Amino acid sequence: MVPEALKAADSLKAKGVSASVVDLHTIKPIDADAVVKVAQRCGRVVTAEEHNILGGMGSAVAEVLGESRPTPMKRVGVMDTFGESGEAGELLKKYGLTAESIEQAATGLTRSQ
Repeated sequence: MVPEALKAADSLKAKGVSASVVDLHTIKPIDADAVVKVAQRCGRVVTAEEHNILGGMGSAVAEVLGESRPTPMKRVGVMDTFGESGEAGELLKKYGLTAESIEQAATGLTRSQ
């Protein structure tokens, strides 16, 4: 999802919105310090993962933020459903795992949430 996140960040930048992209390549152990630092700097967090959002990276990030730095956040990933087989690009679109979905999640967040 990093390439999609980078595309979303570029699109947001063109619209005057600054975004950081962090590659959390492992969930355990999660880099809690990096998560908290990004949350402090950005004030909002969007996670993007190519699998179920329940019990994945987004959940781990939410746990860190909930305990250390409550921050508005959105999770982009497969909603609690069984996956299907198919062409990668088609599946990314079907499950909303695109740069556009990430950008939408980011622009939908406000600091007051």
